[in-house]
Amino acid sequence: VQLQASGGGLVQAGESLRLSCTGTGFTWRYYVIGWFRQAPGKGREGVSCISFSGGSTYSTDSVKGRFTISKDDSKNVAYLQMISLKPTDTAVYYCARADSGHGCYSWGMSTNDWDYWGKGTLVTVSS
Repeated sequence: VQLQASGGGLVQAGESLRLSCTGTGFTWRYYVIGWFRQAPGKGREGVSCISFSGGSTYSTDSVKGRFTISKDDSKNVAYLQMISLKPTDTAVYYCARADSGHGCYSWGMSTNDWDYWGKGTLVTVSS
């Protein structure tokens, strides 16, 4: 099982980026996908997640209206479209998977249901 996040970079405040998470070695469509981030000197934070069917999503309050999660099961890829980026979005972004029905809820993202993680991709937003 492997997950790989990509698409990070250096942008100015207000600009956009799209992160991608590709998965191999497992049946992609059966799993929940989540995006997390860790800013310098801070703990890891759940950002957004999508159910295995793609029918349900969750985003943390600080990114609602700016970040959109989606996935394409035909390509084994999940996306995190980020618009109106802020310097506070600067972080290493990770994707992870959880079994269907776990990890991603209407109230938030659990901390211990995610069994495989990809290497992160750095997003830097300058002011």
